[in-house]
Amino acid sequence: MTTFTRLFAAAALFAAASTPALAAPETYTIEGTHTYPRFSYSHFGMSTQLSRFNTTTGTIVLDKAAKTGSVDVVIDTKSVDTGFKVFDGHIQGEDFLDTAKFPTATFKSTKVVFDGDKPSTVEGNLTIKGVTKPVTLKVTSFLNMAHPMLKKDAIGADATVTVKRTEFNAGKYAPYVGDDVTITLSVEAVKQ
Repeated sequence: MTTFTRLFAAAALFAAASTPALAAPETYTIEGTHTYPRFSYSHFGMSTQLSRFNTTTGTIVLDKAAKTGSVDVVIDTKSVDTGFKVFDGHIQGEDFLDTAKFPTATFKSTKVVFDGDKPSTVEGNLTIKGVTKPVTLKVTSFLNMAHPMLKKDAIGADATVTVKRTEFNAGKYAPYVGDDVTITLSVEAVKQ
């Protein structure tokens, strides 16, 4: 081996050993006992009604170094919780969510936009009652930390978007019952 070859090999080995490992995307599983999509709307202008879904699954992928990510959420629409059983059944009916035909609603991201080290918006496709529309969720809070009880890396976030329910074929009683529905996703997810 020539001196040049040995020097080149040593330099390459040194460079490889001193280069920090590149961060890779990390996958987090949505933790269903602390994840609740909520929705609110005006009821005849008299009050703001607030309800939630009790069963949510999915994954969040985060690449901190590249400042990219993805979100995939599945909501069990039969788990709607208005606080009143009769009204739960009403919301599940054909005029609204039609859960017999469409038992889930989904959100699949197409782009996560970061502001510094934190996501600020998540663009993607929301599907409700078989209708898919592009939406942009505004991230209002985000935290990535070691979960104090599970001793695993975890993330938590709140994100919100307002949609027109008439665009998802769920517009009965509009405009008296508000067409604008604000959806807030409060999510916690644990690294796989």
